[in-house]
Parts: sequence; C-alpha cells; structure tokens
Amino acid sequence: MAYTVLVVGMGKRGMHHATAFNANPKFRVTGICDIDAKRLDDAAAKLGNPQKSSDAAALAKAVKPDVFCFCTLPNLREPMIKAATEAGAKLIAFEKPVTLTSAELFSVRDLLRRSGAKAVVSHQHRYGKHYQKVKEIIASGALGRVHTVYGSATGWMTHMLSHLIDYTCWYNDYAPATWAMAQATGGAKFGDNHPSPDYIAGFVQFANGVRGIYECGAGAPDQPEVAKWWGKNRIGAQGTEGFAEVLTNGGWRAVTKSGGYQSGEGAMNYDLDMPPYIQEMADWLDGKSVHQCNFDHASLGAEIMLAMQRSAAQGGQVALPLKEAADEQGLLRKKLDGSKVLVSCEQNRKEFGLV
Repeated sequence: MAYTVLVVGMGKRGMHHATAFNANPKFRVTGICDIDAKRLDDAAAKLGNPQKSSDAAALAKAVKPDVFCFCTLPNLREPMIKAATEAGAKLIAFEKPVTLTSAELFSVRDLLRRSGAKAVVSHQHRYGKHYQKVKEIIASGALGRVHTVYGSATGWMTHMLSHLIDYTCWYNDYAPATWAMAQATGGAKFGDNHPSPDYIAGFVQFANGVRGIYECGAGAPDQPEVAKWWGKNRIGAQGTEGFAEVLTNGGWRAVTKSGGYQSGEGAMNYDLDMPPYIQEMADWLDGKSVHQCNFDHASLGAEIMLAMQRSAAQGGQVALPLKEAADEQGLLRKKLDGSKVLVSCEQNRKEFGLV
C-alpha cells in the first residue's frame, strides 16, 4: 500500500512536492493545508481532491499521515514539526533552512529524537547531473588531497547559505566542523520573509583539515556566465592537483592533473530533481537506504550557518558543535542596525533594492 502524505503550504514549492508525491506509486496525497482558501481549492482540484483544511495540526490528527511535508515560511518550523510528531508521522519533510536560531534547532532536534520520526530537509539541488558530476570527480581522487571547499551565492542568506553549506559538506563527506568565523553587513533584508543580513562571508574549519569559504548576498561575486540571478551560485572543491565546481544554472567545470580541463552542462530543474528526492523517502521508509538529505546531515550545516551568524554578531571564532542555545537572528539584527552594504555588481544593487 502507498504511504499517505499530508502537504502543508500550497505555494510553488508545496505544489512541487505534492505533485511529485502523487506521481510516485509509493505515495498518495490524502491531505493538503493552506491558509489561503482559493489556493487550497485550486490545489485540491489538481491533486485528486484530498481532504483539506486551513489548520495543519487538526488535519494531521484527522488523516494521520505517514509523511508530513510542509513548505512554509522559515518562522514556522517548530510548530509544524510538533504537529507532525503529535500525529504520529513516520517521516517529516520540510524546506531549508532547518531553523532560524540555534534555540529552535535544539528544540526541533529534541522533538525528532523523542518521536523517532525520520526527517528530510529539501537540499534537492544535489540530484542535478552537474552537482553529481562534481561529486564524482572529487570522490575519484582526481583532485589529489582536497584542502578547500567553497560556495558563493548572490541571493541572500536564509534562501541560499543552507544550500551552499550542505553541498560543500557533501563534497567533504560530511566531516564535522570545529569552528567558524564570519563578518556581515547590511540590515535591509531582515525585513524579508527569509530574514537575512544583506551580505555575510566567512571561514569554516573542518575536523579533517579542510577549510570552507562562503559568501552570500549583495557582496558576493557575480557569475556572469549565468543569466538567472538566483542561479548565480558557485560551489566546489580545490585539491593539490586541481579543482571541480558547479554553477547552479551554468553546468560544471574542472581541471585535474590527469584529465586537463573538463566541463559539462546542467541547470537546476525541479522536474528532474524532485522525483529522486521523493523516491529516496520511500526507500528510507522501506528500510532500504537512508535519505541523502536526512536531518542529521542538514543539522551539521545548520550549526555552521548559525555559528557564522553568531560570529558576525559577537566577533571571533565560534566553536562547533554549538553548546548553548541563542537567538542568532536577534543578535545579528542588533549588530547590523543601520549598516549599509556595498554591492559587487549592478544586478545585485537592483535585487537588493539599492537603486
């Protein structure tokens, strides 16, 4: 029998998930939720008219889904996970970032551990053939000893930094981080529904000796090879014998000692990325394999992202793993109040409303 699914949030990402679940014979969407009545009705008509409600917790208790998937704004993580665990969901799937603060991260982690529910965070870009090609090159040893992983994105932090960190951690075999240090500036995007500093950049030390370097926001470098602004993300690794990197909407490229220059096509495509992301949920529920986007992996990246914010707010290096809970968003807002960002390119000026 198919695993039953409740999807909360019928916006673009919610519909991506719900449609992909229904397209997989291992799943059946039996409930959907949204606070917008018209959006909910329109979605129901496309999804076989599952049970619907504007109250996620009540609907979850009524339909008791095997999978509770929510695609909501990042300020709703803890209440949604609480609703899912109380309804007895076997697997919880949700959007990045994991949480906005370490205080919430610790609370969510405790909820999941007590419930025993599996959890998946949507870092689904990894299923793109260009991301996988870079992973293949790194894993083959063609770069020699990998000493640096890096990621940059012109999009702001709460949208993009979680992606950058997760894929570089993947390229570094999820070695744990031991410390982070960062700077940030510009407070305009704290008013966004994905609240962020306008620009954050920093360094991360991993336990296996690899150094991580990250930039996110208006000061991050342009990738002129890529036309789509949200796809101007460069993620890769450097080693003693070469480098390999992916551009989210611009393919991949590498230089190695034995292979010379190599490159290939690839661009983020939900139609291609979502099916394997959903199938791995079925495989995990069936006990065949652990999902690549599992919560433990995402949690490692979340702590790095939060440590960078804590460093930018308070100064100095921040040891990892984090030991004490904090409100990193509050600390950073206070620190950056009134600061102004300097952009790296004219398109960033436009996207950050500085024209």
